[in-house]
Amino acid sequence: MNDIQVPTYDSMMNPLLQALRDLGSSGTIEEIANRVAEIMSLSDTQLEVLHNPEKGGLSEFEYRLAWTRTYLKKYDLLENSSRGVWALTQKGRSTATVDEREVVRFVKEQDRLAREKQLEEVDIDDEDKIITWQEELHDILLEMDPSAFERLTQRILRESGFVQVEVTGRTGDGGIDGKGIMRLGGLLSFHVFFQCKRYRGSVSSSHVRDFRGAMTGRADKGLIITTGSFTKDATAEATRDGAPPIDLIDGDQLVDLLKNLSLGVRTTLVKKEEVLIDKEWFSGI
Repeated sequence: MNDIQVPTYDSMMNPLLQALRDLGSSGTIEEIANRVAEIMSLSDTQLEVLHNPEKGGLSEFEYRLAWTRTYLKKYDLLENSSRGVWALTQKGRSTATVDEREVVRFVKEQDRLAREKQLEEVDIDDEDKIITWQEELHDILLEMDPSAFERLTQRILRESGFVQVEVTGRTGDGGIDGKGIMRLGGLLSFHVFFQCKRYRGSVSSSHVRDFRGAMTGRADKGLIITTGSFTKDATAEATRDGAPPIDLIDGDQLVDLLKNLSLGVRTTLVKKEEVLIDKEWFSGI
C-alpha cells in the first residue's frame, strides 16, 4: 500500500452506521461503500489501492469495510439478507455512535468464549468466507483466455434474459466486444453493446467515454463488465445526465452474478448435527 493511507476497519464503524442512516436504514454493499467514502472524504487514490495487487479484484477499502460490517453484525447493530442487502437492527437504529474499542473488545471476547466452549466453528462471520471464494474465483477469471472470457460474458447475458447475443470483438471498434437485445416483460426491448475487460486495476472515466463514443447512435444502452473495479469518476461518467446510459459491473458483482446464476459455482448447504441426551428418558427405564 506504499504511503497511501486506507482507513482501518474500526475507524469506519461510525461512518458505516451514518451511511446506513443516510440510506434509510438499509443498503447494498456498493451503496454503503460509496456513502462511507463520501462521509470520510476518501480520494480515488485511497479507494483504488488493491488488497492483493498481484491478484487484483477487491480493493483494500472494500476488504476492510467487509470486516467493519462483520464486527458491527456481531455487535448486533447490523443484519444482512442472502441478497446482499445490509440493514440496521433495532439496536442499530437506536445507536448514534459506538466506541470502536469496545466493539472490537466485545467481538474478540465472544470469539474466545466460543472457542473455549467448542460451541461453533471459529470464524469471523460468513463475510470472511465470501471474501475467500470471491478471491479464488477472481484468480480463475483473470487466468482465462480473453476469448473464453468473452464467451463467458455471452453466457451470462443469455442466462440473464438477453437474446441475439453476439461476440464481435473487432479491433478498432472503440472497445465494443459484442451486442445483444434485452427484452423486458415481452413488451420492451433494448439494444445493448457490451465490453468485457479482464482487468486487474480500475477502469477509468476515459474508458467509459471512449466506449460511449463508439456505441452512440448504434445502441440504446451500454454495459461494461470487468474483473477489476471502476474509479469514482468512471461511475459518475457512466450515469452523466444527457448522455446514453452505461451500466457497470465490477469484479465483486461479477462473481456474485456467477454464483446467483450457478455458472461454474455451486452452493452447498452444510448442516450441523447436534446431539441432545434426554436424561429423564434414561432415568425412567
